[in-house]
Amino acid sequence: NKPSITPHHTPITTSRVLSEKDLQSSIYDNDADMKSVKENFDRRTSQRFEEYDERMNEKRQKSKEQRDKNVQKIIEKDKIEKSLTEKVEKGCLRCGCGLGGVAASIGIFGAVAINLWKPGALEAAIEAAIAKSAVEISAAANAAGIEVGKIAVIGSLKELGVEYFWPEMSNSIGTTIHYTNAEVIAKIIVAKHGKICNLNGTGGAMCTEFEIILGTKNAQGKLIGAPAYQAIPKKVGEVVADAKTAAKAAEAAKSAELTAEITKEQTTAINTIFMSKQTAIIASVVAILIIVLIMVIIYLILRYRRKKKMKKKLQ
Repeated sequence: NKPSITPHHTPITTSRVLSEKDLQSSIYDNDADMKSVKENFDRRTSQRFEEYDERMNEKRQKSKEQRDKNVQKIIEKDKIEKSLTEKVEKGCLRCGCGLGGVAASIGIFGAVAINLWKPGALEAAIEAAIAKSAVEISAAANAAGIEVGKIAVIGSLKELGVEYFWPEMSNSIGTTIHYTNAEVIAKIIVAKHGKICNLNGTGGAMCTEFEIILGTKNAQGKLIGAPAYQAIPKKVGEVVADAKTAAKAAEAAKSAELTAEITKEQTTAINTIFMSKQTAIIASVVAILIIVLIMVIIYLILRYRRKKKMKKKLQ
């Protein structure tokens, strides 16, 4: 038989397995390896807890910061919305008040200004129209005066009976002879009278009647004044002087008539213009008042919505 080479002694090993009953045993307190394991375990556990706490704190901090940012954003957004809403409200209100004041000013001062400007504008328009038509007015007035003067001279000479000696008188005065040319008219009458009423003439009763009216003879045919060739120029001069006075009056009347017509036309035109201006002012005031009403309505709507939103936030 071979001898056995296997050692026959039983090895002594130190077991490191902890039994439940030995957990609280102080036998391991003095074991260096066990202490090292425990310390290592405690250290790692503590480290992990610290890392966990740090991570949690970091997450909490980030969450808090994010929450604060969100809250700040909400606050700022609310402030901006509130500020914008208030600005819009105030803008609408101010705009409405301003436009209301403008409407009142236009309505009051516009009417006052028009009433103040109207007389001056009317006067200026009349003066301009009269100045523009001055030549026409003067020509028309002069023509009216000439016509009246001619008619006056012819009428007065007819009353004297001159037409008996001078049948063409009515056609001559005012056409070939100006009614103010007393000298020429008198010469013609003297010549016609002398031709018909001389000693050998056939004038008879007509000549006597003419001389009585002229003031050279009385009803009995006696010479009581200057002879006819002297009395006729004097009488014609008086007739022409009276005709000139009548002509001047006619000129003034015609000029006044034409001026009154121009004044009436310009007054009507100016009144029409100013009525259109007043209509425009009234339309402007109405338009502004409508805008003011719209602004006030917008202001009330915005105010109501803002209050409603604030109530919701408070709830």
